[in-house]
Amino acid sequence: MRFGSWYRRVSRYPMRFGSWYRRVSRYPMRRPFSRGSVALLAVLAAVLLGVVLSDSPGSEVSGGARTAEAPEAPAPSRASPTPAGVTGQDASTRGVGRSAAEDPTSQSLVPSTAASAGAERRCAPRAPEGLQISDTSPSAAAVELSQAMYDCAHEVGLAFADDPDAISTLLSRGLRGPLLLVGSLFDVRLANEVRRLAPERIVAAGFDERGLPRTFVGFAFEPVPVDQQATFAPPDAPYDRLWIVDDAEVAAPLAALGQRIGVGVIAAPADLRAASVEARETIAAAAEVEFLSDFGEDAAWQLDVIRRGDEIPGGGLVMFGSEPRRRFVAMYGHPASRGLGVLGEQGPAEAVERLRSIAAGYDADGSVVVGTFEIITTVASAAPGPAGDYSSLTALDVIRPWVDMAAANGLYVVLDLQPGRTDFLTQAKIYEEFLRLPHVGLALDPEWRLKPNQFHMVQVGSVDAAEINQVSEWLAALVREEALPQKLLVIHQFHYDMITDRHRIETPPEVAVLIHMDGFGSPGTKQDTWNRLTAPADADGFYWGWKNFYDEDIPMVGPEYVLNLTPTPLFVSFQ
Repeated sequence: MRFGSWYRRVSRYPMRFGSWYRRVSRYPMRRPFSRGSVALLAVLAAVLLGVVLSDSPGSEVSGGARTAEAPEAPAPSRASPTPAGVTGQDASTRGVGRSAAEDPTSQSLVPSTAASAGAERRCAPRAPEGLQISDTSPSAAAVELSQAMYDCAHEVGLAFADDPDAISTLLSRGLRGPLLLVGSLFDVRLANEVRRLAPERIVAAGFDERGLPRTFVGFAFEPVPVDQQATFAPPDAPYDRLWIVDDAEVAAPLAALGQRIGVGVIAAPADLRAASVEARETIAAAAEVEFLSDFGEDAAWQLDVIRRGDEIPGGGLVMFGSEPRRRFVAMYGHPASRGLGVLGEQGPAEAVERLRSIAAGYDADGSVVVGTFEIITTVASAAPGPAGDYSSLTALDVIRPWVDMAAANGLYVVLDLQPGRTDFLTQAKIYEEFLRLPHVGLALDPEWRLKPNQFHMVQVGSVDAAEINQVSEWLAALVREEALPQKLLVIHQFHYDMITDRHRIETPPEVAVLIHMDGFGSPGTKQDTWNRLTAPADADGFYWGWKNFYDEDIPMVGPEYVLNLTPTPLFVSFQ
């Protein structure tokens, strides 16, 4: 057993030790100590005294050694709720303000001479330049902030980190010094910081004074009843400096600390783009943003996306999985052909109006419906064409009016590729101008992706995961370069073997990958196809879409049927 532990154990039972001494003193030893024994006892007594003094709370080891830890204290006790307006001593504040002299059995962090004498000191806070919080736990952050701002303090505020009412009470009262926060236990850092500051008083809210550690007994203690209606108002103007953490429970007390130096604090999800509208507005308005939690390497470009502020039609920066809930309802076809789908049956302006009637009912589950133009930009061809790839390109000038009309009316655009014997990435790059816009996504149609010796309408085409990943990687780079919101990548499928190694398709955070079941037939036939495609384990890694055919589906199902499918379709198109 270490001596310090033995000493503390003995010091807890003075009567037992005294009784033993008195008992022994009644029966003096028959044999006196020799001079050598007396000398030895004297040396041992000196050593004992030195160890006791070095083990006393608050003592420091000379020569640059670390400060000794404060004595262990029980978990701090919370004060019982105090009715508003009640003051004076009661069960929760009895003995408050006792000095060390009045309680000689207590050991304390003795305040400095200036503080105890009431001499006025210059303890004005300073604005910390470039402060980096190394520990985001509220109690540790409070100490770091105090050390950066104060050389001394007239008073110190003390509250539990998880008691927002107590924190608000102290902030609304006003403090002539730092606010220190307590976790589940009083740790040595907090005790040492109080000693360093040497305050004239400790102003505490939400504490039972009897639960305070002995190290605080030497300070004047001012209990403040917790006001559950107390609030502290942040500045009206946006914060120039902002701290972002990943834990809402940590954000609240940190916000109280940051408010004192003009720093805002918000909690954000792992993907910053999924933050609430209010949080995104706060982030965008801040001149300086610091991440106090580890948000990973994606945080930098996601911050750029928030600052640019371009949103997906319908609101937000992420396609699915956050507010608002979104569903795309699309008209499919080619701008110059009535035979390739409903989109080509009218011009862009008329298509906007027709989309409203097509989309009716698809918001029944509370989703925001986003009207969409799904435009065939490269068309599968029976002839090889100049490039010999059995695919015809659509001029950018033919597509541009539709893209502009969509932007003006809050619609989304999906550019659909039917590449024949060339690859998807080669054709996608032709339309890069449009894909750099926040409201334009891409669709890959493997049915029309031929191998070197295949022909359209003779074989059903297919694509492997590696080629799809090349496209998604390229799209992801565009998103980062332009600080765009998440982009939609649609992959058509009605036979499982249309996509080789589907489970190897990558889903980078810049791109929302959606598999679109685009087979036609009776409801039963289409349901069977849907079940086969969504049954494999990898299906959970994708979002899902459904296609309705006006002529080929007999009958064509409505929104009630579609919205009852599992998984729920988030992209519904009409051809």
